[in-house]
Amino acid sequence: MPLAVEATRDAMMIRVFKHYVPIAFLVLGLADTLILLAAITAGVLVRYGVTEHGFGLPANFAPGGVTFTAVFFLAMFSLGLYQREYSRDLNTIFVRLVSSFGVALLALALIYYVVPDLKIWRSAFIIAVVLALALILGLRLVFLKVYDLSALKRRVLVIGAGRRAQRIAALDEDEQPRGFQVIGYLPLTERERLIADDRLVAGVNSLLDFALDRGIEEIIIAAEDRRGGLPIEALLACKLEGIAITDYSSFWERETGHVDLDALYPSWLVFSDGFSGGPVAMASKRSFDVLFSLVLLVLSLPMMALTVIAIRIESPGQVLYRQERVGRKGRPFTLLKFRSMQSDAENDGVPKWAAAGDSRITRCGAFIRRARIDELPQLFNVLKGDMSFVGPRPERPYFVKRLVENIPYYGERHRVKPGITGWAQLNYPYGASVEDAKAKLQYDLYYVKNYTLFLDFIIMLQTARVVFWPEDVR
Repeated sequence: MPLAVEATRDAMMIRVFKHYVPIAFLVLGLADTLILLAAITAGVLVRYGVTEHGFGLPANFAPGGVTFTAVFFLAMFSLGLYQREYSRDLNTIFVRLVSSFGVALLALALIYYVVPDLKIWRSAFIIAVVLALALILGLRLVFLKVYDLSALKRRVLVIGAGRRAQRIAALDEDEQPRGFQVIGYLPLTERERLIADDRLVAGVNSLLDFALDRGIEEIIIAAEDRRGGLPIEALLACKLEGIAITDYSSFWERETGHVDLDALYPSWLVFSDGFSGGPVAMASKRSFDVLFSLVLLVLSLPMMALTVIAIRIESPGQVLYRQERVGRKGRPFTLLKFRSMQSDAENDGVPKWAAAGDSRITRCGAFIRRARIDELPQLFNVLKGDMSFVGPRPERPYFVKRLVENIPYYGERHRVKPGITGWAQLNYPYGASVEDAKAKLQYDLYYVKNYTLFLDFIIMLQTARVVFWPEDVR
């Protein structure tokens, strides 16, 4: 992809550095940025606008105003306020908005301590925060009213009425707001009839005329068997008329943020875009890993020291837990974690996934697992080069052997370095079975396919959401 930003036929999505982002949330982010900038400007003008030189902003306002705006925006972003699943009801929005403002206030306190020249006067700061909170909450109320209107959704026609079409139908009807509306399903054979009859399209003599008459903007190819069945000439006519033609796998990846493992086939992996990491991308990622890990290591040293003391007090045994894991290209390495289980947790020599309410986990261990503190020693793995900060979670060789035998394409996740946090960890709860590993692999493959520093940045910011609202931690 030659351009950093790629507009799609989807009226609701845009592709930024190979990652699909809803346009509505880009507009929302821009509006929030303008509100934050306007709020801090208004706060300063109300409190200090009138001077002996007349009415206006102080000469040194710009750096402080931009810092205020950037920190509050990044805090909102990191706590999920630009994700569909956390933008559906006012209660969730309110809790996360207030929490993000709290995080921003703490971050600004640290920044002002380090760089005093960026400090905004206290009275103006309070006015700005209250005004920004009220205006952004009001904007979210408006957003809830207008975002999911059918008129804003992309109109699509699905070719096929089998299992894949059935999955699209379920996606179209679920509770999450989607950027598309299925107008109908066109079966290619009599065998493909898993869609209700009232949703099927019949009597179509001209696919192009039908699409133009119904305002179809995109045609999804979801047929199970395409050999000799696809109306290639009709699809070509639609494409030349400006109607997007999209493969089911690409559509599913775009709309869900993961690949459909059951629908993958080698030719799609070969011919679809992505999987394009090269020396420059790897060097950039390594530089990013080292810099961020060093900063985080310095900031977390007090927390790590307290954790060492707590583990020592509660139970005997080593503070650090060393375990063999599988890294890039299948090479083993020793992963470091703070010990969160009893020292005799696997005395029988058989590896076990942690289970909900696992009795082997200590009281201190339960807390540090929930807060993700047990992962902090892996910063040394990142600095050593065995891991990246962002990537698929590394598994133990015992489990990898089983999973490779049972799950197609599982070995492909080892094309990149494993990570402390990752796309699958953000989007899927803790897994402790082959089925869970299969579900998480769909997110891991999405990450491997679409990796950019931009996606890494998104994942790192949103990891704060998992820390503040841990779900299904074991």
